Amino acid sequence: MLTRRQNRRALLTLCAALCAVFSASSGTVLLAPLPAARAASAPAAPAHRQAIPAHRPVVLVHGYNADPGVWGSLRADLRAAGYTDAELFSWGYDTHRSVNEVLAGQLGAYVEQVRRQTGAERVDVVSHSFGSLVSRWYVKYGGGTAAVDRWVSLAGPNHGTTTAWACALWDQACRDMTPNSYVVRNLNSGDETPGAVRYATFRSDCDEVVDPDGSVPLAGAANAAVGCLGHNDLLGDDATSAGVRAFLAG
Repeated sequence: MLTRRQNRRALLTLCAALCAVFSASSGTVLLAPLPAARAASAPAAPAHRQAIPAHRPVVLVHGYNADPGVWGSLRADLRAAGYTDAELFSWGYDTHRSVNEVLAGQLGAYVEQVRRQTGAERVDVVSHSFGSLVSRWYVKYGGGTAAVDRWVSLAGPNHGTTTAWACALWDQACRDMTPNSYVVRNLNSGDETPGAVRYATFRSDCDEVVDPDGSVPLAGAANAAVGCLGHNDLLGDDATSAGVRAFLAG
């Protein structure tokens, strides 16, 4: 059994040892991990700030009965112009759904996801054919004027197309594309190009899908004719691609 003096000496020795353990040479205190219950209530470490992309992210919106694969040529051209894959986004969706009731909202959610992922305040949207109606509805009625900087339509049936009557009986998207449909009528009521968004359209004089050809241009947009090309040929046309890239960079 230790005497009282020996107990005091042992206690002083233990304290000195503990001080040596908890004090590193740098002066940092080495603490044991928090128990699970305490760790859960500890404040999270601040997230690293995302780097702002060199270019505004581009969201590509395909057309009716298509998929994101149609953008291969334009994506390649944008990469050659300096865009990275982290700045190019191809949205895929069910092209048989309603523009105003379903698709525009889904696109809006996708754009918000892109903005969070990239840290960008605004994005550019490039759409083909039916995708033009979806993206226009999002911009005009879904809050897109605050999130979109530049909007591009390739062969979009912006004022409707008579060819859509061929499938309008059984397909909602086709009904939305018919002249004077609810979607077309509301998109073109008042300002066709609302907000501070910059708009551009590209049309062909030989488009076999959009009839009449004059359906594509919008009041207040930069409207360009690309010559005699098929409806889908605008997707891979060099001159059209150059025009789109110049507009996005301007």
